[in-house]
Amino acid sequence: MNLRDLKYLVALADHKHFGRAAAASFVSQPTLSTQIKKLEDELGVALVERAPRRVMLTPVGREVAERARKVIADVEQMAEIARRSQDPEAGTVRLGLFPTLGPYLLPHVVPRLRQRFPRLELLLIEEKTDQILQRLRDGRLDAGLLALPIHDDQLHVEVLFDEPFVLAVPHQHSMAEQDSLELHDLDHQHLLLLEEGHCLRDQALDVCHMAGADERDGFRATSLETLRQMVAAGVGITLLPVLAVQPPVPSSPDIHLLRFRGQPPHRQIAMVWRRSSAMGDFLLQLAGEFRKLPEQLLRPPQPVPSQDSRL
Repeated sequence: MNLRDLKYLVALADHKHFGRAAAASFVSQPTLSTQIKKLEDELGVALVERAPRRVMLTPVGREVAERARKVIADVEQMAEIARRSQDPEAGTVRLGLFPTLGPYLLPHVVPRLRQRFPRLELLLIEEKTDQILQRLRDGRLDAGLLALPIHDDQLHVEVLFDEPFVLAVPHQHSMAEQDSLELHDLDHQHLLLLEEGHCLRDQALDVCHMAGADERDGFRATSLETLRQMVAAGVGITLLPVLAVQPPVPSSPDIHLLRFRGQPPHRQIAMVWRRSSAMGDFLLQLAGEFRKLPEQLLRPPQPVPSQDSRL
């Protein structure tokens, strides 16, 4: 049994297709198939169910693949310990971000990261929260930027900042005549939300429950940009995280933003990584750079006078 064959099995578990697993492993399909068969012979059990149209791992195959992930991750950690002892600020960091944060946060921090860590290769992977957590546990990610709470004792959590929400309403909406609101003003309102699986949906639902609001029936958006377009089209109102309404994101003349008075509803963003990670000391430095986000970016933008008020 060797590390290469374990990597082939993990690739097959991920892709569930010999051709795609071979391509991801940069070998021919016959080579990958032969090595998987060799691994089966060595272990004396069937790891794969081979059907004409699909590939499935057997129960023992799934268990071996999961253990193989941990073995591969441990070996990579050993190599990382040795490499970082020579140059702690170089190498590759695989960082996961969820879709309602990544596109709006990265323009404000990536230039500074490049300047601070010029020898660092930062690989950014956008996935939903549950996928980021799974990849962290499997060793396929080194760290993730996530919204708290995170319930996993195996992960170190480094809090970065609180990101407030603003309410986005169409310009013809009755609430568009004001620039701020109290949380209880959402009582009996029906908000447009994202589909299941997005952490922003859960965060918005928490706000709805506190305010006495609920979800608008019959519509669930697949992305934050879809939500924004639905508000601009006059379909309804929604909560937006404040980074998603800051430049370089263009403002929409059809959307009016309202800030919350007092303590606004918000989400807490943190960087998380495995407690066993060999990168722990460096990831603390990386988290420190993300924590330097300018304070004005975490404040709702100043309201723009409507066309009517400028006439």
